[in-house]
Amino acid sequence: MKHIFKEGKNLNGPTLLLLHGTGGTENDLLPLADIVDTDANILSVRGNVSENGMPRFFKRLAEGVFDEEDLIHRTEELYQFIDEAAEKYGFDRNQVIAVGYSNGANIAGSLLFHYQDSLKAAVLHHPMVPRRGIKLPDLSNVKVFITAGINDPLCTEQESKDLEQILEENGAEVRIHWENTGHQLTRTEVEAAKDWYENTVK
Repeated sequence: MKHIFKEGKNLNGPTLLLLHGTGGTENDLLPLADIVDTDANILSVRGNVSENGMPRFFKRLAEGVFDEEDLIHRTEELYQFIDEAAEKYGFDRNQVIAVGYSNGANIAGSLLFHYQDSLKAAVLHHPMVPRRGIKLPDLSNVKVFITAGINDPLCTEQESKDLEQILEENGAEVRIHWENTGHQLTRTEVEAAKDWYENTVK
């Protein structure tokens, strides 16, 4: 997978896995990493799927309707890529924290839904529930921060609450930060994510 790796102060410390939104690239969320943790290692990945020339992490059948078969395949692909990257670059595989926006948040959520040890923690900006009606792994040691817009036309308020409930029912420690906005990523929610990260994860 096309990516950027930047070694931080300590390969045994946190590695931020950056996952862009639809139409983004591996460069998009680098400024977020600078805000959240300037010392962390960075693994920023570009999605392997193209939708009308726009990079994504998995296919969709329509807006808000995921291609579940492709989602499962691409989630496995990303999971294996993180394993390979950890071996190649020498960072601690158990210290990977996802920071994803929109489509990137959805693939990060899918990692949690499918693999028990995929992530230590996750910051999910405007995510949806990746899949419904499936058995999740035990997420007892995982911490998740969700940011959501009350007026988000793509990820409704109920969608965010459903995701919180599903994750909590499977042991994850979850917090939601609400913004009086739509689907755009705001500076205030990134700052809220930084505060959560410093007090909860780091």
